[in-house]
Amino acid sequence: MKRSKSALQGYLLIAPLMIGCLLFYAIPFVLVVQYSLSTGSGDALYFIGFINYQDVTANHMFTLAFGNTMRFLAAALPLIMVLAYLIALLMQKHANKHKLLKSVFLFPYIMPVVGAVILVELLFAEVGLVPSVASALGLPFVDWLGGPAAFGVVLLLYLWKNTGYSVILLLAGLVTIPEEQYSAADLDGASGWQKFFYITTPQMWYSVFFAIIFSLINAFKCFREIFLIGGTHPNENIYMLQHFLNNSFENLNYAKLSVASVLLLIVVLIVFAVFYIFVRRKEAFRA
Repeated sequence: MKRSKSALQGYLLIAPLMIGCLLFYAIPFVLVVQYSLSTGSGDALYFIGFINYQDVTANHMFTLAFGNTMRFLAAALPLIMVLAYLIALLMQKHANKHKLLKSVFLFPYIMPVVGAVILVELLFAEVGLVPSVASALGLPFVDWLGGPAAFGVVLLLYLWKNTGYSVILLLAGLVTIPEEQYSAADLDGASGWQKFFYITTPQMWYSVFFAIIFSLINAFKCFREIFLIGGTHPNENIYMLQHFLNNSFENLNYAKLSVASVLLLIVVLIVFAVFYIFVRRKEAFRA
């Protein structure tokens, strides 16, 4: 009787969350899949199979947006992980002594989007600091926000804004490694590289996995800054998949919007699955 009463209380406690997930996630997802396989709207919705997928994947703007998004992820994720890992390793032995430094690392992450965009404008706009310095040095003019260089600016903004958060996640894993293991390795004459490969790395896979997942999420959130910098139709080098989704929504083209959303979800799930399987295999090998 007590167990059933406790179970009922538990269900009542999670009911608001489950109802919210059902109303705002599950049902909209089913509708998105339905729209991606149909044409028309309302009562005049007709099932047409994968024709919408064929049309969208053949669309030049979609292929441009999808290619730019994948190129951004391919550059951003390795760079942020290498940079964050290096900083975390440098701070490993003194992690508990520099709590203020951790707050400094998180400052760009919690900085409002508008503030980050204003900073970019002050640095890279036509009359910004970087073009002014380049002009004073006699260097050729570069359109940092309206030309091909905009991709590099956006990538730099992403790294500046999110590296500190990844450092904190990795530090949380590094501080759990017992110091006695490093001391024993020192007694055995192990080098710094040997300690890194045989002690640090095998115990950091899950921390790296979570850091990659959050970095992936933050990479998609970077669209907010890209949108404010470039607008609805930015330079083609920073025309991202979120631009395509946003423009399809404004044009009330729900079929395109739904197809692009489903394809984006598939890509995210594939990336997540690849990293998860890789980490599980590494952990199984260590065990």
